[in-house]
Amino acid sequence: MPDFQKNQIDAETLQTFATVAQLRSFSAAAELLHKTTSAISYRIKALEDSLGTPLFQRTTRSVTLTPSGEVLLERASLIFEWLHTLPEELKQVRDGIEPHFILVVNNLLYGADAVASLLEHLAGHFPHTAFDVRRAVYMGVWDELIYSGAQMAVGVPGFHTIDDEYATEQLGVINWVFVVPPTHPLASAPAPLSNELLRRYPAVNVPDTSHRLTKRTAWKLPGQREFLVPDLAAKIACHREGLAVGFLPAPVARELIQSGHLVPRDVEIGRPPSPLALAWRRNGAGKITAHLRMLCASRDPLVTPFFAQLDPAG
Repeated sequence: MPDFQKNQIDAETLQTFATVAQLRSFSAAAELLHKTTSAISYRIKALEDSLGTPLFQRTTRSVTLTPSGEVLLERASLIFEWLHTLPEELKQVRDGIEPHFILVVNNLLYGADAVASLLEHLAGHFPHTAFDVRRAVYMGVWDELIYSGAQMAVGVPGFHTIDDEYATEQLGVINWVFVVPPTHPLASAPAPLSNELLRRYPAVNVPDTSHRLTKRTAWKLPGQREFLVPDLAAKIACHREGLAVGFLPAPVARELIQSGHLVPRDVEIGRPPSPLALAWRRNGAGKITAHLRMLCASRDPLVTPFFAQLDPAG
């Protein structure tokens, strides 16, 4: 059986090795650690014998790391960093602060600048938490919460939870406007536009990112050709270019209509409003969850950019 005891490295030996490696000198390390040079050399030789590999190449003029020594120094640096931050991390857990926090944002509400500003704020308040912000589409938002370990999501579809392990609070609804560019054939067609007429032109959608829950399609008529694009910005560009037809969130549509890039059209069968909610995991909810809930409930300027596409419910 392997001798596990033989390969154990104590903290003092690891510190001795790291000091020699950083100073590239046994004598300099001995002076810094208040040891004799022979004691330092003996400890390093014992470490090399224990590991079964040389860690330093020694000459009369220099001490350099071997490839094995380079690997050990890299690992040692990580260990020292971990030991330095561990007390604060444990205190954070004791105080109810989540050590790792995954936040999911609905693609319709996502904004890169808003994410950066919020992360800067959260990192300042919770410096020892590892944050992970993800973007998801439609039922993919719920999928991230239920199956991928996310603690909170901004913009889950619907106002009510689909699993009792999660709680929700209403954020608002997205109202939809059917738009085409002024040069599109549908811009001058008699209103309301029928489904028979609409299906002659491709629809454009951002695909649902759910992996385990049933995927949904935002808007597509039976028999209608469909283009799939990666995000809302690409969908807007397709509408502006007249490549495809469909609905856009009312605030986005209003800006593009006012600028003359798009025109609204009445359709025979419109798209109902989409309710969106804030959702969070009940089990393990800590101070970051509570803090984000407070920011959303008070419509703090840090989070209001996420709600730019939303109208009040009802």
